Amino acid sequence: MIRDHNPQLARARHLLFMPDLFNYFLTGIKQSEFTFASTSQLLNPRTQSWDNEILAALGLSPAIMQDIRMPGTDIGPLLDSVCAKTGLESTLVRAVGSHDTASAVAAIPATDSNFAYISSGTWSLMGFESREPVITALAQKLNFSNEGAVDGGFRVLKNVTGLWLLQECRRCWSHDGQTLTYEELVRHAEQAEPFRTVLDPDNPSFTNPADMTMAIAESCRTCGEPHPENTGQLVRSILESLALAYRHTLGQIKEIRAAPVERIHVIGGGSQNDLLCQMTADATGLPVIAGPKEATAIGNILVQAMAAGEVEGLADLRRIVRESFPPKLYAPIVDRRWDDAYGRFQKLKQATDERS
Repeated sequence: MIRDHNPQLARARHLLFMPDLFNYFLTGIKQSEFTFASTSQLLNPRTQSWDNEILAALGLSPAIMQDIRMPGTDIGPLLDSVCAKTGLESTLVRAVGSHDTASAVAAIPATDSNFAYISSGTWSLMGFESREPVITALAQKLNFSNEGAVDGGFRVLKNVTGLWLLQECRRCWSHDGQTLTYEELVRHAEQAEPFRTVLDPDNPSFTNPADMTMAIAESCRTCGEPHPENTGQLVRSILESLALAYRHTLGQIKEIRAAPVERIHVIGGGSQNDLLCQMTADATGLPVIAGPKEATAIGNILVQAMAAGEVEGLADLRRIVRESFPPKLYAPIVDRRWDDAYGRFQKLKQATDERS
């Protein structure tokens, strides 16, 4: 808007992000929730307040920014007009981790802090928790961001391409009349030859191709990897390559994190994929704890309960998640073929980095 000299910005008196706008419609109160504000690139993570230097560089007035509110606190009561239109009785609207990954990570059933996590879906958000932001040259080089957590700490994470590749292949197959459930696709993959084809899921050619199956075939041709010849081989190559990408990102996490990483928690829709979870354990050599699949909704609800005084902080919230949604454990199985496959993956990753 600044670059394009948008006249709306010149007339604006208040800036609200989308979650804050909905809360304003419900309560009439203008505020900015911390976890979402932390993704705006306008927040100083050290002070947890708006960064006036950045605002000045953009020519934005600090006056249009709202006070920052932490998750697990009350925003205010529903407006009388909302109650009248909906038939609801007056009730408090409470701040949650309005960034979906913030709510999801809150619902990790962890018992300590020595873990990395993967919020697994179309994207894989992989990272760790930290009381303080990690702002170093190495973290910047490795493309990690500092996003707010519901307890006021930080989710130090990076985006890894997730099940997008499989989703897009499935869409292509459906256009050809081949309708397969994810369970059927996994069964095909289980029967396919392991470690036949390695991909770099973050290859830019996979970002939004017209036909993902053709994009993968072209990538294999370019990189010298064997082309998957059937559905099972293609699905297995995607899942194995995701597990290798997680191993790669785990290595980066260990470079920038002071504390040890003893396990990986997988939450979200991808936590239901038994084969991918086992591959992740095998590729990384760490136990994988999977679930809950609906982590975002669960974290949202329990942070509201925290605001209401029914949950006594994040540790209590996670205890409730463990007891309500028992996680599934995948112990790593030693197979040296993962090391060979990872060597191939690293060469592909280096080639991708050089091209970008």
